[in-house]
Amino acid sequence: MKTKSVFIMALILIFSMIASACGSAKEETAAAGKANGEKKELKIGATAGPYSDQINKGIKPILEKKGYKIEVVEFSDYVQPNKALAEGSLDANVFQNPLYLKKFAQDHNLHLTGVLEVPTAPIGLYSRKHKSLNDIQEGATVTLPNDPVNQARALTMLDQFGWIKLKEGIDPTKASEKDIAQNIKKLTILPLEAAQLPRSLDDADYAFINGNFAIASGLKLKEAVALEKTPPHYMIVLTVRTEDKDKMFVKDLVEAYKSSEFKEITDKEFEGFVKPDYQK
Repeated sequence: MKTKSVFIMALILIFSMIASACGSAKEETAAAGKANGEKKELKIGATAGPYSDQINKGIKPILEKKGYKIEVVEFSDYVQPNKALAEGSLDANVFQNPLYLKKFAQDHNLHLTGVLEVPTAPIGLYSRKHKSLNDIQEGATVTLPNDPVNQARALTMLDQFGWIKLKEGIDPTKASEKDIAQNIKKLTILPLEAAQLPRSLDDADYAFINGNFAIASGLKLKEAVALEKTPPHYMIVLTVRTEDKDKMFVKDLVEAYKSSEFKEITDKEFEGFVKPDYQK
């Protein structure tokens, strides 16, 4: 009996040592990961609608297979996502184009960097009262975004429609109401916060609505009276803190967006989006 007891105690001791060794190995691995700057719990900010949907449906499952824990934080404005990223409560965000990012970062002295274009819902002109551009009448009310970058996009489209004429020689990406040389259709132009534009459809003749807010409000891109032919400088970009741009979690985010799995999701779930070069 005594020999048997000694044998059992020896086995217990051996198993304890093995368990301890495994635990130490895991702790050492975790410590090494932290030492190497690896990050496995990510908070990604996005405006409610297609860009948060892209992450939840496409990017999150891919990264979870690599051991990441992903939390998507939704926003309803274009200010807080960048502030939260700069302050460190987010690790990345997806909601803005490079021109907006550049101006916002300069105005607020933030160090943020766009690292990748993502499939983008174009800004469009919508109406509940009219079915085409030909329905325009003098004195019509047109609502558009009040932030400088997206307002310039809307004014440029109005110029293309022939409803207004912008001053010659201006930078169209910086156009504002003061750059209107001629209001050909005598429009009443009302700038509003981007998130409020879908609601303005009840009263306005036409409304310029960013694609993400249009979709979030239940509109479909194909319902637009006109859609912007989105150039590269208006494509939505995955944005991170500049100090993080070369870290592994950013590389893994980029790889997830460029994956064949995400392209399949884009083709199936995000019809009408402007695709970045890596998905063409």
